Amino acid sequence: MFSPVALATPPALDEVVERTRETFDVPGIAIAIVKDGEVVMARGFGERDQRTGAAVDAQTRFAIASQTKAFTSAALSILADDGKLGLDDRVIDHLPGFRMSDPYVTREMRVRDLLTHRSGLALGAGDLLFWPASEHSTEEIVRRLAHVPLATSFRADYAYDNVLYAVAQRLIETVSGQSYGDFVRERIFVPVGMDGAVVNSDHLPEGANAATGHAKPGFAGELVTVPPMTWSNNQAAGGIYASVDDLARWMQVQLDGGVLGKNEDGSERRLFSAARHRGMWELVTPIRIPAEPAVPELAPALPQFAGYGEGWSISDYRGHRLVWHTGGWPGMVSRVTLVPQLDLGIVVLTNQEAGAAFQAVTLEALDHYLQAPDTDWVAAYAAAVAKSRKKADETWEKHQAARDRRTRPSLPLEEYAATYRDAWYGDVTLSVEGRKLVMRFAHTPALVGTLEHWQHDTFLVRWHDRALNADAFASFALDPDGKVRELRMQAASSLTDFSFDFHHLRLLPQAGDN
Repeated sequence: MFSPVALATPPALDEVVERTRETFDVPGIAIAIVKDGEVVMARGFGERDQRTGAAVDAQTRFAIASQTKAFTSAALSILADDGKLGLDDRVIDHLPGFRMSDPYVTREMRVRDLLTHRSGLALGAGDLLFWPASEHSTEEIVRRLAHVPLATSFRADYAYDNVLYAVAQRLIETVSGQSYGDFVRERIFVPVGMDGAVVNSDHLPEGANAATGHAKPGFAGELVTVPPMTWSNNQAAGGIYASVDDLARWMQVQLDGGVLGKNEDGSERRLFSAARHRGMWELVTPIRIPAEPAVPELAPALPQFAGYGEGWSISDYRGHRLVWHTGGWPGMVSRVTLVPQLDLGIVVLTNQEAGAAFQAVTLEALDHYLQAPDTDWVAAYAAAVAKSRKKADETWEKHQAARDRRTRPSLPLEEYAATYRDAWYGDVTLSVEGRKLVMRFAHTPALVGTLEHWQHDTFLVRWHDRALNADAFASFALDPDGKVRELRMQAASSLTDFSFDFHHLRLLPQAGDN
């Protein structure tokens, strides 16, 4: 365990963290700060599980979700240093069966493109293949990618995706001859000294010091605990569990340019080469910046430039370049932030789905080291959350106002019941149970919900797991003979995570089922 140097920590940070926990109803937060090669803070606040009251400490493991992408990038860089691949290699040269929906993109997709969110896929396209946890194998996800339609031209625009990291996982496994988990553990966790880190929750030891996720069903009300989720089929996108102790060591290696220490002969011992370190932190895909912040209080945080590198977000804050990434997981969200000019790293892990919490704490810590003017980031992000919720409420009220409650479904419920198939996801079944239609996603055990009639031939799917916060509209289109032609879906709330990409599905009834 590290020995924190308390004198270098932001003096008001404890107070800010407690205000943050109270304002955004976060049971537990863990923070680590590294500065000038030293760990100046590594500690926990609050509870890792609200049911037991067990405390968060520096060794408490959290799901770090998409922070994992930087580890996947590092794994590919290590393989590049080994001479086993190049970041400019074509993916099909290593994975001959790889296919995108466009032959040109298939042919021209490079290893780097798997990491940089510029493939032409829409935001979150294909995420339902593994979010929530699905029964698809990684190989099956990669195979089904050929049927996921593109939304823009190749390399034309930024759109965050997770599914191409499943391809990166298969690439790492194919080239290295090891499983993704074994490779990351042996080539990254062990040399860096991340003794507590594991790939996927199912590798946590029994009784481990691990955080439990929390969420608010319906985005409001009382917190409930969220069961652990594992992404064995797309570990490379977001599977790692780690503590702030582990991530402090990771940040030090990153800030040191990949240097792990010295060999006996005085030469550098490296995790990856200096050239690959520079490549990972280079801005590859530009990201458009909003014309104005979400609320005026967030104006100081609006960047002058933003983009994405190889598994890292790149932007600026108060004149300093940031290399950072967030992570979102059922019940847990987080952020790691590096400031290379200041040799500074900050990681904030939380066990509640409140991104405002890690943002407020991160910016408070950054402002301390930048000697920036005092800003009440807790109040600023509280204003942003309030505006976002108000907007979602207004949108829902518009849905309610447009709803014609006098209408009835065009068909008896039995005539909607069928197996529906989407080209990239697979089957979704509708069956009449009692007097209700029940929807089941064939490969996603958590996606089971009851349909409530909304209006005309549109129903509202209310998932039985209320912590998903992903209720969706399901609209049936009929052919001239009164038979269901297709089923389309969309999330009912603007607050629903984009990874519930229901709107990308085109569900067609299968012959003989309708």
